[in-house]
Amino acid sequence: MQLESINTGYFKLDGGAMFGTVPKVIWNKLNPADQNNLCTWAMRCLFVEDGNKRILIDTGIGDKQSSKFFSYYYLHGDDSLKKSLHAIGVDFKDITDIIFTHLHFDHCGGALRWNSGKTLLEPVFPNAKYWVHQKHWEHALHSNPREGASFLDENIHPLELSGQLNFVSDTNKFTENISFLTADGHTEKMILPKIKFQDKTLVFCADLIPSSAHIPINYVMGYDIRPLVRMKECKSFLEEAIQEDWTLFFEHDPLYVCGKAKNTDKGPRLDTTFSLDDFISSAK
Repeated sequence: MQLESINTGYFKLDGGAMFGTVPKVIWNKLNPADQNNLCTWAMRCLFVEDGNKRILIDTGIGDKQSSKFFSYYYLHGDDSLKKSLHAIGVDFKDITDIIFTHLHFDHCGGALRWNSGKTLLEPVFPNAKYWVHQKHWEHALHSNPREGASFLDENIHPLELSGQLNFVSDTNKFTENISFLTADGHTEKMILPKIKFQDKTLVFCADLIPSSAHIPINYVMGYDIRPLVRMKECKSFLEEAIQEDWTLFFEHDPLYVCGKAKNTDKGPRLDTTFSLDDFISSAK
């Protein structure tokens, strides 16, 4: 099995939205805001080669939106999905499977692009199956007004028309080494891929724990549609992660790719952070 961290660039989001009711005097020490109260976040995907499958978990925001749309999110950095894949010797056509943790635009936007005539949106990965939880797909199609701005028609309907869309359920085991956890606090049926790598376990945390700063259970994002459910899920998840010594892969942390949690008298807290290469080298 091969594991590679794929950085697709950085963007900015409001710090208050990312940390909810946590006071700025606290969260600003974890991810300092600029003069507009915006914090920098990564859009980090994961490449997994497992047997004859070449899998990409999430695809970043992409580049097909308007300049006005991108102006809200201050995209920056030298990385892109194409550049990062090419750096590990992988082309778009080589990918066999795309796993969407969920269909918010910063997680799935990179899966589609304009054709040469800019008349039609087409899959970026021509030979891949695109996987999403069936209940999440239905939720995205019929979302609530609060969450609707995160589900863009141009990221969703062309997937269905492509003929490459596939669904998973709660019980799916994707490969011998990859299974799925699901969570409903951030959005309906978000997928958390759980990867067995030799004697270790790596979990792609998506937006259940978007960064190392979000390990405290009450650090709930304003984007979570069911905050109390998210807190319950996070508590249960971290209890198991600590007990089973799971490594957490952070999709949005601007500095840290991987980490582990520990129990304290104040609840779960960040224990250590390290690179994906360190995780790989620690496996037996």
